[in-house]
Parts: sequence; structure tokens; C-alpha cells
Amino acid sequence: MEDVAQVSPVEPPSGIFQAKCDEKGRMRLPSEYLTYLKRLNVDKVFITTVDLRLARIYPKPVWESNQNLFNDAGEDSEIAEDVSFIANLYGAYSEIDDAGRILFPTELRRKLEFEKQQVWLDFHRGRFNAFGKAVYDERLNRATANLPDKLKTLEKKGFK
Repeated sequence: MEDVAQVSPVEPPSGIFQAKCDEKGRMRLPSEYLTYLKRLNVDKVFITTVDLRLARIYPKPVWESNQNLFNDAGEDSEIAEDVSFIANLYGAYSEIDDAGRILFPTELRRKLEFEKQQVWLDFHRGRFNAFGKAVYDERLNRATANLPDKLKTLEKKGFK
């Protein structure tokens, strides 16, 4: 997959942000995400899951790159077909409305229990990940476990 950073010099947002999915499945994107998408001239995203844990919000060009990968998977075509099936089963395109909101597909937001819930968002490899409280807690617990040792390991590799 071609990384968005390679396609455009636009700097992606950093940090973890909170948002809320309303009863209709709409979620207002954080201003940093809206600015990033506007700088990329993106007004449409593909929202899906491929792991049944995280929602993935892809700028349209990034999703199109994934579709090309599915189509050209070669010896991994069965894997690509399965992942594509899940992505399309739960996914849909969404326009970004004038209020900066996107619309999560009904089955996706029900599967991930996003309706009327707080969600967390981060940026990774050209897409935004959205996750609920259970995944947030899981990731936080994993990240903080043995944190001093993890830090020492990275400092040996040059982390400042």
C-alpha cells in the first residue's frame, strides 16, 4: 500500500483524540483530522473494520490503494478475498458533511458498540483508527506494562 505521506507532503495528525458517535451513527472528526483531510483534498472516506475490533477510516485514495492490493494479491488472493469480504460487509463510503461529521455504517457501529458511545481515534499508516472503551483499556494496559523496560530498550536504539 502506498503511504499517504509518500503521496503528499501533508503532515498527519499525531495524538489520540476522543469523539462521540451519536444515536444516528454520526461522529464529528477532530479538527486536526479535518485539517489533514482538507489539505489532502479529501471529502470522502471509507469506514470499515477488518479485525472486528477497530473501525478504520480511510481517506478515499488510501482505500482505493487497498482495493488495488486486493485485486493484485497474486498467491495471497484468497486472503485478500476474505479481508475484502469483511471490509465490504461492514464498510461504506461516507461524505464529510459541512459540520465535519462522518456516518458510520449501521452494522459496523453495532458490531463495535459505538452507538451513543465515546470513541478514541489515532492515526496509523494513512488511516484513522477508531476504538471503544474496551480496546482503549486493553491498549493502555499493554502499553503501560513494563513501560520502564520498554523505554530503556528504545533509548538504546536512539529514542530521545
